[in-house]
Amino acid sequence: MVTSGASQVEPGPARVAPSEPGGLLDVLSVAAVVLDAKGRITLWSPQAQDLFGWSAEEALGSYAAELLVTDEYVDLVLDLFAKVMAGGGAWAGVFPVRHKDGSARLAEFRNMRLQDEHGGVYALGIACDEAVVRGVERDLALSVPLVAQSPLGLAVLDTDLRYVLVNPMLERINGIPAEEHLGRTPREALPFLDTEVIEASMRQVLETGAPLLDQYGIGRTPSDPGRERAWSGSYYRLEDPRGRVIGVALVVVDVTDSYRAAREAAEARRRLDLIARASVTVGTTLDLERTARELADLVVAERAGLADLASVDVLDSVLEGGVATTPGPRTGRALFMALAVAAAYETASVRAADPVGERTTYAAERLVTRCVSTGRPVLVSHITGTDLAHIARDGAAANLLAREGAHSYLAVPLIARGQVLGALGLLRTRNPLPFDHDDVTLAGELATRAAIAIDNARWYQHATDTALTLQRHLLPQPPPRSAGLRIAYRYQPAAAASGIGGDWFDAIPQPKDKTALVVGDVMGHGVHAAATMGQLRTATRTLADLGLDPARVLRHLDHITAELDQTIATCVYATWDPHRSRCRVALAGHPPPILVRAGQSPELLALPAGVPLGTGGLGDLGGADFETTVLDLIPGDRLVLYTDGLVETRDDALDDRLDLLLGLLTGPGLPLEATCDRLLSALRHPDASDDVALVIAHVRPHPPLDAPGAPT
Repeated sequence: MVTSGASQVEPGPARVAPSEPGGLLDVLSVAAVVLDAKGRITLWSPQAQDLFGWSAEEALGSYAAELLVTDEYVDLVLDLFAKVMAGGGAWAGVFPVRHKDGSARLAEFRNMRLQDEHGGVYALGIACDEAVVRGVERDLALSVPLVAQSPLGLAVLDTDLRYVLVNPMLERINGIPAEEHLGRTPREALPFLDTEVIEASMRQVLETGAPLLDQYGIGRTPSDPGRERAWSGSYYRLEDPRGRVIGVALVVVDVTDSYRAAREAAEARRRLDLIARASVTVGTTLDLERTARELADLVVAERAGLADLASVDVLDSVLEGGVATTPGPRTGRALFMALAVAAAYETASVRAADPVGERTTYAAERLVTRCVSTGRPVLVSHITGTDLAHIARDGAAANLLAREGAHSYLAVPLIARGQVLGALGLLRTRNPLPFDHDDVTLAGELATRAAIAIDNARWYQHATDTALTLQRHLLPQPPPRSAGLRIAYRYQPAAAASGIGGDWFDAIPQPKDKTALVVGDVMGHGVHAAATMGQLRTATRTLADLGLDPARVLRHLDHITAELDQTIATCVYATWDPHRSRCRVALAGHPPPILVRAGQSPELLALPAGVPLGTGGLGDLGGADFETTVLDLIPGDRLVLYTDGLVETRDDALDDRLDLLLGLLTGPGLPLEATCDRLLSALRHPDASDDVALVIAHVRPHPPLDAPGAPT
């Protein structure tokens, strides 16, 4: 039957097994009284005793009018009784009755005539407390319209979890009519929802009696399959007046709007968090490849949830140090280099991306080409087979992406200072949601921030390459042949481009088989330091040709350095005379050389330190205090010259580092080249912030000056 718009299941056949009593009759506590034709009480129910106060023994055989009716209503009651007994029909109404305690109470009566098999007639009266009846009526008057007109979805299910009542709002929420609910379980009626969780919640409530409130669910209904909706459901156990469990009530509220608002707020917080993390995790260094990798890793991170696969590609012209492409119409092809590829999970789809470090030319119809050509994002919410051909690098890659479930694509340009550097490409495979315009905005913000870092890195890299090229061009290639010496050297730039610049070394042939050895360090970094180093190296070679004493050479270099725009440098200058086996050395604020002699511990030479070049003043070309020290060397001796980048670090004491250097030179001597490699491997950190120059000179036997054939 249908009651005031709330749909209920039709009464079914009686159960074969008896059930426990209970329900509305128990609430009403209906009293039954039977009168004979004369009005005497012949039957008296226990409920009559509860209602009127008289026991059966007291009531049976008494005239009902005398026992139950006050004097003023006796005539009226007798008249009504006569009409009922005469076949005038049933009578119903509210009537005051006399209680045993003497009080008068209102009771709701129903009176009807009865006839037995012998033709005898009786009167049956059933009665309830009028207040109880009115209370039930009020409850019904309130509950029935409330259920039917409620803005909440309401349902009642029996103990077998079958719907027995569904109100109109629940019909609208679930998107199916009431008749498709009634008599069915949630699993049968609502297969499009997570009914396993719903039914488990209902069984829990039936078993424990404890309500379950605000149980959230998300799904799509047949009436609105294109939109995801959210509901809050609460479950209550239903019991009859005797406490018997008769079912479970369900209250459902459509909370889609608040759910979406909360999700949008959470999404906004996630996006702000992602942008904030981009500020501290992208562009941590001025390394171009690392910056691109940081961007790719960020957008596929689990917390980001932006993409399942990301690639960063830059235009080859950008890497070559040229002017980046300006956004605008373009119909030609574009040459890209892949800088980074990252995936949110282990997937074969990374093989579909351009290999990192590989340069590839793409036609104008490829989506990444369109992105950099126009300087605008390219969004493909739902990828088709045709789209894959314009996303992947070739047919095999397109097939691989299709197998991996690629369904949505987004490319945003990397624009810095008004110029397009490349593009950030994003794919979704496992994430079921397509890219939308909010994703375009977020990806564009991340790309803009990253593009500035990439642009800084590429210019920094360009400046670094320039400085390094200049410096290496100015350094000797290869080491010269020297009389009585075997020479090995190394130059190693700083890990960071900012450290490249002023270290230099040289081995300069001099008259009479002599050789000048030089290691120096111009303070500062970059192209300016490298250029200054070139000037000092040229000046040093010129002075070396004059055959001057090392201290005098340093005085001239100090004078020259003082005129080079606030330049300061350190230097060790040594001359080797193979015929006298004598080495003359002078320092200008530079770390002292190390003498390695067979059978003895390596020695850090205690030489006058001197002052750095550029700080000694002009004077008479001797204002700075430089001193020459004479060393007598024998075949097999080694002299190790180096710059401070070999031994100085931010975290270690200099004495400890020098001890380590001496320890590495202790023991059986390795070949010169192997010794250089050993020192650099042990002493240089991968992230060293300064460059280093290293020269090792090994003394070889050479004829003395007065030997036949020796120069005079």
